Parts: sequence; structure tokens; C-alpha cells
Amino acid sequence: MLDVLRPGVLDDLTLCVVGDGAGERERAAALGARVVTVDGDLADEDAVSVAVGALGRIDVLVVDAASAFVAAGGGMAGLRRAVDDGWNVVRAVVNASWVTEEGGTPSGGKVVFLAPAADAGEHANAVGAALENAARTLSVEWARFGVRITAVRPREGASDDERAELVAFLASPAGDYFTGCSFYPGAAL
Repeated sequence: MLDVLRPGVLDDLTLCVVGDGAGERERAAALGARVVTVDGDLADEDAVSVAVGALGRIDVLVVDAASAFVAAGGGMAGLRRAVDDGWNVVRAVVNASWVTEEGGTPSGGKVVFLAPAADAGEHANAVGAALENAARTLSVEWARFGVRITAVRPREGASDDERAELVAFLASPAGDYFTGCSFYPGAAL
């Protein structure tokens, strides 16, 4: 296990992990975060909004689109599920937790998209490109609300520990300096 971050760095944060994200859940909890999840049919926008509303304040949303891609069998079905389900949850969290009424002070938050590795099957690279594009576009659109969005696109051979540590870093105060960009764990420098 990588151990780059200090214990307690995520104290007082609520991190919502959508999808499997087992390593990310475990690492965030070990660093002090309260970890929650959105259960149910993520394709049902109304149900997602209700589920998100019941969770209370969310500081960081981690969307494991890689697990959605795999669960749908990859290909076009996996691409659609990963991107559409992820969008439904992101929109619900932003509207419920981070956007204020006209004239109020935006509270902001972070979104981390986890893409499948490019070699995870047909259209896996397209999922990564879609999530990277969403991170770039939404970081501009939602900057006025203090929302910071990044994408993690693991390279072949990236370990689960590398991905989990990167997500924890992005959730930490050090991650406040990143938005609209993508990270490629496992890449040779």
C-alpha cells in the first residue's frame, strides 16, 4: 500500500463513492473521511436525486465509471452506462450540496471521475475521453460555484493502490489546486 498522505488529512470530509471503488473507500476511511455511497438504479434520475438528498453534505464525489463500464459488459453498453450514470450522480450532488440559491455563497466541492484503463475493452478509451472532456468543460461551467472536477485515467499496469492514493490526494486540501485536468497513474515519466 502506498502511504504518501498523513493520517487524518481527510478528517471532517464526507466522501461519496459511486460504483465499486473499494480501494478508494478503504483509503479515504483510513485517512479520516466519512465514506458514503449512492445505492440503487443510477439511470433513474429522480431516484438518484432522492438518494443523494438523504446523504446530507457531500464534500467529495468519486464516480467509479470503470466499475460501471465492466458491469455493463464493456462496449457501447458500458460506455453509455459509465457516462450516463456518472452524469446523473454528479448533477444530483452538485444541485443538492454545492449550488446555492441566487445571491448565496456557493459552497463548492470536488468530483473525481475514475475511468477504466484504456485496455479494459472496446470503447474503454472513449469512456476515459468522455470523462476527461466532462471534467474540463464542467470545471469551467461550475467554477463560479467552487466545484473542482478531475479525471483519473489509469494506464496499463497502474495498481489499485496508486489509484486510491491519487484519489485521496485529490480529495485532500492539496487537491484544491486542480480542476479540469486528467491524471494518468501508472505512466512512465
